[in-house]
Amino acid sequence: MPERYLVTSALPYANGPLHVGQLAGAYMPADSYARYLRLARKDVIYICGSDEHGVPITVRAEAEGVTPQKLVDRYHAELAKTFDDLAFTFDNYGRTTLREIHYPLSQRFFTNLFKDGYVTPRETEQLYCENCNRFLPDRYVEGTCPHCGAAGARGDQCENCGRWLAAAELGDPRCKVCEGRPVVRKTTHWYLELPKFADRLREWLAGNTHWRDNVRNFCLSWLDEGLADRAITRDIDWGVPVPLDEARGKVLYVWFDAPIGYITSTIEWARKLGEPERWKDYWLDADTKIIHFIGKDNIVFHAIVWPAMLMGQPEGFNLPFQIPANEFLNLEGQKISTSRNWAVWVDDALADFQVDALRYYLTANAPETRDADFSFAEMATRVNSELADIFGNLVNRALTFAKNYLGNEVPRAGALKPPDERLLDFTARQLDVEANYIENFEMRAALAAALDIARAGNKYYNDQEPWAWRERDRARAETILNVACRLAAALSTAFDPFTPVAAAEIRRMLALEQPLSWEEAKTPAVREGAPLGDVKILIEKIDEGKVAAQLAALKESAGEGKAAAVETAEEKEKTAPTEEDMSEEYVTMDDVKKLGMVVAEVKTCERVEGADKLLKMTVDIGGEDRPIVAGIAPWYEPEELVGKKIVVVKNMVPAKIRGVQSRGMLLAAQHHDVVKVLALDGDLPAGAEVL
Repeated sequence: MPERYLVTSALPYANGPLHVGQLAGAYMPADSYARYLRLARKDVIYICGSDEHGVPITVRAEAEGVTPQKLVDRYHAELAKTFDDLAFTFDNYGRTTLREIHYPLSQRFFTNLFKDGYVTPRETEQLYCENCNRFLPDRYVEGTCPHCGAAGARGDQCENCGRWLAAAELGDPRCKVCEGRPVVRKTTHWYLELPKFADRLREWLAGNTHWRDNVRNFCLSWLDEGLADRAITRDIDWGVPVPLDEARGKVLYVWFDAPIGYITSTIEWARKLGEPERWKDYWLDADTKIIHFIGKDNIVFHAIVWPAMLMGQPEGFNLPFQIPANEFLNLEGQKISTSRNWAVWVDDALADFQVDALRYYLTANAPETRDADFSFAEMATRVNSELADIFGNLVNRALTFAKNYLGNEVPRAGALKPPDERLLDFTARQLDVEANYIENFEMRAALAAALDIARAGNKYYNDQEPWAWRERDRARAETILNVACRLAAALSTAFDPFTPVAAAEIRRMLALEQPLSWEEAKTPAVREGAPLGDVKILIEKIDEGKVAAQLAALKESAGEGKAAAVETAEEKEKTAPTEEDMSEEYVTMDDVKKLGMVVAEVKTCERVEGADKLLKMTVDIGGEDRPIVAGIAPWYEPEELVGKKIVVVKNMVPAKIRGVQSRGMLLAAQHHDVVKVLALDGDLPAGAEVL
């Protein structure tokens, strides 16, 4: 039976637009992964939908004077359009207010857990507003944080210190609707008894050694601390009704019904397909791998609570195979805060920047293993110098030359020469490197591997000089252009997971009717002699004016930063450089990242003929061999370095040293007359990123 994949992104909450932090965390990597799997000819569906229940919906609806249904209808449509504008490839984008599918399944999940003793009622105390005549869910209460003393803390969390709260813990609590003082009353809620699943969860997690360390270790630490029961019902009237007579007027907590939306969206997909039972192939057949893409704030729900809910069902649902949770994306050096309007809304960004520019930067700067920072200036630099100058420029110059000087058709190939074959061989190997990174959810490294193909193509084009052959050997010029076009076809596949609009444009210009599969791209073919489509610039460079405009709009929307994510005078005093500091030249972490420092293994090493100080070596930087020339011969014999794991800067401008090509720089330290190469303390694979 072929292996199947069900890819999901965390359901976005339908009470506001999407911002770039959400996009980088749970959505961009998932769409890239699903696109790759399709190109690899895997059986995959990509499922998502709007999360439409819960207190934040009712709070927003009351503030706007509309019904919750009207509010979620509007934002569901806006979210769906935003994803379409971003060229996302959901097989189904559903919603949790789909009453004929989502409500019955959510209620069945509850009933099964209740019948088997995993859900039990419990009397509890809750704040009640006598003016509004209702119990107050946590988001309807504000007060003083019991931990840090901050005013305006919500009943579920203090934004100032980040601590989780219960509404009853707040000092001087107030109803957000009427500003009245609530009183304490008793009510009954139903609780999911998570401790009953602890042993099964621990056994399951112990087998998930392929997970990212940050996710697995987080889950194991929760188990070590001891799981607590979690309330599964709410005293509001917006949501899935609890299917018990004694619980009339209560609904299922939004965290309970939201992940069930993955299943109901899959059921909706199957029904639209005309194969209503097809969803079972992905949720009940053990040959399917379920991949949940989320942000790190969702780990506990997806890796502990959701698996427990699935374990408590009699159908035998598949448990998640992988949960690649990303860290947080900050904004211009500060934490994104939607309540303070310190955020870049995706729709606003798309008004000024190309889809591919935004997708490229969010992938190249993805917060995979640590928090990252979104900077408009850095986005412009990387899009202009990498995506436009390396990737877009290669395709444009090759196809423009073919259009203007070689008959406006896809060039025909003659006999290939060694440089042609080396480029195509490198492309095939590099596609394997890229695929390996994607399959391990390292999208940032995968994108860098794709860019290296374009970088090699530019060097090939410059070295082979097709313009110089046009008059004296037209066949050779055509062959060079044919190889460049074949490379462009391969790049349309390599970049499709990340910059799909540009990838489709390349195929249009090359008159390719459909994308090359991942395997086909390793030996790319083009339609020789076919008319070229109109050649257009793939990537527009970002000008400084747009960067300045976006920054100004951000600061203005945050109230010029007075209460929204700007430094206070005291903070500026603490962080501002002193006069002595001003004599230093500082770099940022982003500057360091641009060096591309990685672990490399020395494969071969020998002296450079006629140069007493130079050694030339071949190093493996993670599936790719690169030549490096270094002036360390007085301190090392070549055989001493072979097999060593060293640190290299892979993003150095290629250079010829004494006629020998060098594509990188090793790191070494010097003290007086002694030089030592920086070697690894322990063992890591070649290509590992130096942090």
